[in-house]
Amino acid sequence: MNEARPVRVWLCLVAGLVTSIASIAVSAEPEVFQADVFTSGIGGYHTYRIPSVITTNKGTLLVFCEGRKTSSSDDGNNDMLAKRSDDRGKTWQATQLIHDEGGDAIITIGNACAVVDRTTGTVWLMMTRKNDRVLITHSEDDGRSWKSPTDITTQVKQPAWGWYATGPGVGIQLQHGPSKGRLVIPCDHRKTKDRRGPSSSHVVFSDDHGKTWQLGGFVGDHTNECQVVQLSEGTLMLNARNHYGRSGNRPELAKRRLISLSRDGGVTWSKPQVDESLIEPQCQASLVQYPRPDGEGSDWLLFSNPASRTAREKMTVRLSKDGGKSWPVAGQLHAGSSAYSCLTVLPDGRIGIVYERERYSKITFAAFTLEWLLRERK
Repeated sequence: MNEARPVRVWLCLVAGLVTSIASIAVSAEPEVFQADVFTSGIGGYHTYRIPSVITTNKGTLLVFCEGRKTSSSDDGNNDMLAKRSDDRGKTWQATQLIHDEGGDAIITIGNACAVVDRTTGTVWLMMTRKNDRVLITHSEDDGRSWKSPTDITTQVKQPAWGWYATGPGVGIQLQHGPSKGRLVIPCDHRKTKDRRGPSSSHVVFSDDHGKTWQLGGFVGDHTNECQVVQLSEGTLMLNARNHYGRSGNRPELAKRRLISLSRDGGVTWSKPQVDESLIEPQCQASLVQYPRPDGEGSDWLLFSNPASRTAREKMTVRLSKDGGKSWPVAGQLHAGSSAYSCLTVLPDGRIGIVYERERYSKITFAAFTLEWLLRERK
């Protein structure tokens, strides 16, 4: 009996040591995981810009972006690229070339806007060619391979329009109401061929699981790049970049996001209103729904952008618990230079985001818990 006692003591000491080491390991984990997915000059491209991220039915993360070959120009020889992650963003597979028209011609392929058909599992990716033609491709194997792009310009663009952009960011599939199952892609357009004329946000949608697409309603002049969510009662909320200070000559309305609502599945939209809580330096932003932990009450929404009136900086994620009426919770991911972003909800409930930082030299993926965001109240 007495001989067994030292063994039991030793086992207890070992167990205590293991517990202590585990505790140290857990406490050493960062509250926010961040890793660069694309870095300028690495992988054969001068610059990587305009990121999009989406979570598939199988939990795979797909990140899309423009690979700009020779410069950082919006109007350069740019390709559409993608990367996959099967471990929730910890590691990323090799870069995929989704679309490139080849050669040295200045042909801009860009403005990625992806949507998952939750019924079929198909991932649809819409993009533009030279901000004029609208292309779409899709993957039926969780983003491992992609079909040759199809030109759907005549389906989704009026003949009088010139400049056109899809997203950038993600689309949605409607979960409520008479248009349940509809795939919706947010876009914007101008009647001019370049960026000089006023822009207007609009949506395009498909009611046959992506086989055909049609043009939805327009939001109004001086709205621009946008994202859309569906609230629980069926209303669509569109959140747009504000160009009143750029093309509307109304500086008193600028530097805050513009909000428009649709109660008919995106066919018509209300006059856009300024959201005083969501400041911006005039930049793209992201808006997605977050499933309420209790499954009841008002919709929870997540919003990300460079939260500054003066510069593209201070990448911030905000949370609304009342369907976008207020945004009392905010957590800052990066204090320095930051610009375009895209949010997603991971299978384990954490929040994922890709965003541009350090003067467009990196596209970074970050993941964090809802608890971290709630603690980071500003």
